[in-house]
Amino acid sequence: MCATKVRQCVAPSRATTPPPPASLDRTDKAILRALQRDASVSNVALAAKVNLSAPACLRRVERLKQAGLIKGIVALLNPAALDAGMLVMIGVVLDRSTPDSFADFEKAAARVSGCMECHVVTGEFDYFMLVRTRDNDSFNRLHAEQLLHLPGVRQIRSFMVLKQVLSTTQFPV
Repeated sequence: MCATKVRQCVAPSRATTPPPPASLDRTDKAILRALQRDASVSNVALAAKVNLSAPACLRRVERLKQAGLIKGIVALLNPAALDAGMLVMIGVVLDRSTPDSFADFEKAAARVSGCMECHVVTGEFDYFMLVRTRDNDSFNRLHAEQLLHLPGVRQIRSFMVLKQVLSTTQFPV
């Protein structure tokens, strides 16, 4: 059975995010692009960048948040400066494709130290995880102490990132 179909069965409920506005105009798109580049910009500065008054800009930003287009505003940290410079991509194959095995794995994967992302995928693997750690030794400990004990895992393949060519949080708008 396809992992994607099993995962759909596990989903506890449908998202309740309101639908996006019927259409985004040029100003909405400019706001989204500007906030993706620097979300710490003040409302007054953002308004000036997109040629709006400050109150009109604030109303638009709030509308974009309510529509679910802006999920949150975060600070992007420097992993190397925080002693987590090694990035590892991990392919996981489960031994069973049942809703319970997927749910058990996902609950445990959310608790893996340094796990930044976990995705259900199609193809050879059921999941891909992105994990940040300090170095080879710390990854070996993580592998032995946590990854090998994830429930329902038949196979784990680790891919150490040698060079990060592109990493962005900016979505094309």
